[in-house]
Amino acid sequence: MAADWISPDWSAPASVHAVSTTRNGGVSRGPYASFNLGMHVGDDLRAVAENRLQLRTELRLPREPRWLKQVHGAGVINLGAGEVHEPFDAAVARTVNEVCVIMTADCLPVLLCDRAGKTVAAAHCGWRSLAAGVLEATVAAMHVLPAEILAWLGPAVGPEVYQVGNEVRAALVKDHPEADQAFEPQQPGKWLCDLYQIASQRLRRAGITHIYGGGFCTYSDRVRFFSYRRDGECGRMASLIWLES
Repeated sequence: MAADWISPDWSAPASVHAVSTTRNGGVSRGPYASFNLGMHVGDDLRAVAENRLQLRTELRLPREPRWLKQVHGAGVINLGAGEVHEPFDAAVARTVNEVCVIMTADCLPVLLCDRAGKTVAAAHCGWRSLAAGVLEATVAAMHVLPAEILAWLGPAVGPEVYQVGNEVRAALVKDHPEADQAFEPQQPGKWLCDLYQIASQRLRRAGITHIYGGGFCTYSDRVRFFSYRRDGECGRMASLIWLES
């Protein structure tokens, strides 16, 4: 495994395995250098395929992760038999070796598991999907008491640099007035937004108190992370979670 890939620091049971990749350790070139896992960003597809094969090899995955067609919505798929064809922004798995995966390059990946080590999930949390309720939908789809769920917040654009307009603030504060605490005013009509705080608020409101991670900034750390907001043309990182017997 690449030296700077991230293993969540949380109290998940032994049957739960999770990792978040960085931009390092692969074969892609140019703005996609080097461990780009996104097939949809303009990279050489042969390089992406080699990176994905390396991912499976490094993590000793018995099958290909279930790559989603992410659309910044709140759709959740329960992984089982068959391929994933429709757009989804979150996945839940209860079967051993069924790998949930989210790709990001500034949006917030959230990984979840239950204390019993029988259910895992991954959610793609940009501002649009957070506003649409992707975390609440994912928690509901797990069919686990919220008090038994652990959550880990992976690498995302940090609150010191993530500037948004009034429309983003309005969408996130609507029905969630506590989200106002996650915005710091800048120039007129512009705000710094803390995705980590908003996700944590929504998880706690859903009944989840065991929340880990945070503190990354994909935009600021050019060496370690891809950032769409910083670079425009760039690769995608992956956050994965799965069960092993």
